[in-house]
Amino acid sequence: MGILRPFKYLVPKRFRSSGPVVSVIRMEGVIASGRAGFRSSQINMETLSDPLDRAFKVPDVKAVILLINSPGGSPVQSSLIAKRVRALADEKEVPVFAFAEDVAASGGYWLACSADEIYADTSSIIGSIGVIFTGFGFQEFIKRYGIERRVYTAGDHKGSLDPFLDENNDDIDRLKKAQSGIHESFKALVRSRRFGKIDASEEKLFSGEFWTGTQALELGLIDGIGDLRSVMRERFGNKVKFNIIPQRKSWLKDRLGIGSKISSEKFSTSNAWVDAAIGNIEERLIWSRFGL
Repeated sequence: MGILRPFKYLVPKRFRSSGPVVSVIRMEGVIASGRAGFRSSQINMETLSDPLDRAFKVPDVKAVILLINSPGGSPVQSSLIAKRVRALADEKEVPVFAFAEDVAASGGYWLACSADEIYADTSSIIGSIGVIFTGFGFQEFIKRYGIERRVYTAGDHKGSLDPFLDENNDDIDRLKKAQSGIHESFKALVRSRRFGKIDASEEKLFSGEFWTGTQALELGLIDGIGDLRSVMRERFGNKVKFNIIPQRKSWLKDRLGIGSKISSEKFSTSNAWVDAAIGNIEERLIWSRFGL
């Protein structure tokens, strides 16, 4: 009969310590569906579903930490992720803490609201509780160069907001109604998650304005000023262990250059160059709204 190894050697090394363990998930980048592609980083349900599950499944985990650095993006992806965080937190009865880095604004703040407590640096950018749509108008450009725009649709509003056509007031009204509905969902989330903590009028909070961490604390949008290590050590003691949950990558996709990496063959096409340029411009525009 072989010698039985002590039980502690059957447990992953990072869990052998007697200190409490907290799981840490990084949420960095623009919030958008699909893989990162031409963006430097991206947040969505597809990439976070598995890490979130693993974070809450860590044996005897004391808390799950969301490290957020995002200027926002898709309200749908923001909502899906936030709902998943709350479902897991309620199911496992594990508290969730959000820590804002440079920015947790718009959809980034939506994600932060899924936590039980929110912390930030004094200079973090917080808030921007609103909805925005941006685009370009090229109708004068194509007229100047004699380019004829041909659009054929089945459905009166299928060609709404075409950047090569003049703006239509009916299209704008429909867009604003859709934005208003999304804004109401955002406001309802903040009211619910920050109930009893908000110390400012809704007219001010929900105007789309953003604030520094210090200002956000005064408004009740966050619970404190502090960094991950100091707050967690104060909460769980100096022996607290941080279990970083990585986002797994498919070996096949990594080899073939699919997803976050771009194969040289694909990138050599003219369309890929255009997509890359547009993706980078869009990303920079979103970040630049907050001076970043």
